[in-house]
Amino acid sequence: MNRYELKKARRLKRKYSIRRKISGTSEKPRLSIFRSLTNFFAQLIDDTTGVTLAQASTIDKEIKNMITPEMTKTDLSKLVGKALAQRAVAKNINQAVFDRNGYIYHGRVKAFADSVRENGLKL
Repeated sequence: MNRYELKKARRLKRKYSIRRKISGTSEKPRLSIFRSLTNFFAQLIDDTTGVTLAQASTIDKEIKNMITPEMTKTDLSKLVGKALAQRAVAKNINQAVFDRNGYIYHGRVKAFADSVRENGLKL
């Protein structure tokens, strides 16, 4: 197993460990994230019905128009957090359970979570 496969296996192990403990409802949905090398995705999920209540990503047209070439990946995750929080508050969702999806809580993940909290969503 090369180091990239090993790194992915470790993240998946953390992911499943976290997912066993948390679940989202319609009042307090699960805020799940995914980060790729270039993009950042987030969605609010109601696990009881299996429905996505709100989502935001760096490939959304609304967010893509706000991106400038000098922005860092951390800045992009902050934009996604702000957009998701605004969409959630518009749908009367004020609380969520944060599912970091196995990613370590620093860098882009921490910047996203802080941005969501600043814009009105309680994690």
